[in-house]
Amino acid sequence: MAVEEGKDDYTEDGTVDLKGNPVLRSQRGGWTACSFVVVYEVFERMAYYGISSNLVLYLTRKLHQGTVKSANNVTNWVGTIWITPILGAYVADAHLGRYWTFVCSCIIYISGMAMLTLSVSLPGLKPPPCHQANVDNCKKASTLQLAVFFGALYTLAVGTGGTKPNISTIGADQFDDFHPKEKAQKLSFFNWWMFSIFFGTLFANTVLVYIQDNVGWTLGYGLPTLGLVISVIIFLAGTPFYRHRVPAGSPFTRMATVIVAAIRKWRVPLPSDPKELHELGLEEYASKGKFMIESTSSLRFLNKAAVKTGSVDPWMLCTVTQVEETKQMLRMIPILIATFVPSTMIAQTHTLFVKQGTTLDRHIGNFKIPPASLTGFVTISLLICVVLYDRFFVPVVRKWTKNPRGITLLQRMGVGLVLHIIIMVIASFTERYRLNVAKQHGLDENGGQLPLTIFILLPQFVLMGTADSFLDVAKLEFFYDQAPESMKSLGTSYSSTSLGIGNFLSSFLLSTVSDITQRHGHRGWILNNLNKSHLDYYYAFFAALSFLNFIFYLTVIKFYVYKAEVSDSMHVLTEELKVMRLKSSNQEDLKQ
Repeated sequence: MAVEEGKDDYTEDGTVDLKGNPVLRSQRGGWTACSFVVVYEVFERMAYYGISSNLVLYLTRKLHQGTVKSANNVTNWVGTIWITPILGAYVADAHLGRYWTFVCSCIIYISGMAMLTLSVSLPGLKPPPCHQANVDNCKKASTLQLAVFFGALYTLAVGTGGTKPNISTIGADQFDDFHPKEKAQKLSFFNWWMFSIFFGTLFANTVLVYIQDNVGWTLGYGLPTLGLVISVIIFLAGTPFYRHRVPAGSPFTRMATVIVAAIRKWRVPLPSDPKELHELGLEEYASKGKFMIESTSSLRFLNKAAVKTGSVDPWMLCTVTQVEETKQMLRMIPILIATFVPSTMIAQTHTLFVKQGTTLDRHIGNFKIPPASLTGFVTISLLICVVLYDRFFVPVVRKWTKNPRGITLLQRMGVGLVLHIIIMVIASFTERYRLNVAKQHGLDENGGQLPLTIFILLPQFVLMGTADSFLDVAKLEFFYDQAPESMKSLGTSYSSTSLGIGNFLSSFLLSTVSDITQRHGHRGWILNNLNKSHLDYYYAFFAALSFLNFIFYLTVIKFYVYKAEVSDSMHVLTEELKVMRLKSSNQEDLKQ
């Protein structure tokens, strides 16, 4: 019996150590393991935002690029940063596992950071300084200089493709869904995960940005590079405490087999009883720490993939669980699409919002505020809102709704979408006021600095952080929570994909609007001289786009069916596993 009691300490979710052996709950995982993961994320955010927050100004001031070109180069790079996690998720789920994919990607990430630091440090890798107001009159960067700089940026992007989708998933993997206490701890994990992310972001948006603007870009990029190296060492030091999941095969292949099998059997009638569909036994799932999913009526056509026709070809016959996993991933796609537009709004905080700040008075006494530092208020606002939400809002609302999260994840995302509409309306009115001041002081033609404090932009930055605390936190948790157990990395990459598509959409809209508004001799909405531009019209266009997107969101969530919560089925599954163990123990006793 002592042996049987000892087995209760093993995790029940299929996690193992690096050698593939089952792990003891008391020795691995939990908040102890997560502390090493969280430390990495703090430093990694310093590195990423230490580059992205001020990148538009480096491209303008050092590489002498115009407003549209510099902004699009930023959003194209950021878009790539957030798209490559799809590849990283695939490698992790299908081949290397999350841990080794992450470690290998860190090497690429650090290489890109080191190359980038060299490109901003060596005089031969950047054009000569130019202090003219119109960058069109400055000497442009050579092909070699651009190749080294952007080569470093995109090497870094490849590295983040393997770290972003796996690091948060590694953290979430440290909690056992079959264990009541650990399941409860996991509910708060994503809120505190975001807290750690934006703690590192705050340092980047304040200290690092100030160093870049006032001390030098070498130190401004060198410090986050060093911090990233230290954080990877800390992560590796925590290896003995981690729980790992064995790669479950390519999620894309698993989904493709279901779709192909359903199409190949499109004429085959579905049985009236779902129990006649092909499925494995509960014991086989339980032995691997997985959940068996019952057949549902949504996306009913895909159920044909599980109809028995005599063939055992995996491209002709799939299990009900595999079909339902595919449904779960497909059902989230309309929600994913609805997050593209708000991600486009977020892209403005590192491009046009920062460019606006360069035209305003940035002095507080003798101290000059770096324009990109205002993004720090996004971070501060988000940090405060996350804590207030987790510690005060959820406990109060939970008493009324009986939902462990207070409100549903989709409701929380909806609040964020509404805030994005408000943000762009405020940004439009603020910009109109700024342009009026420029015209009153005769600064609309020469592009001079306005006698107007930079803090008039503060409301749109603060509200952006508030919106992120609702939308971004809920989005990350939603895509992780609603993804099947074997596709968690792919589910997490949905969140980063929305940011990637949003940034590419920002580049497309900026170029398109700039081009269309300059046709037929018109002055255009977005010019190198922002005092002659009409960003107020551009932001009003974004407000209208956000409103239409919100209507689309309300439509798609009306038809969305939540995946059965693990917490709802956990007690039933635990009891079933206990019965299975008891039967196994009785069989062993009979043999003896």
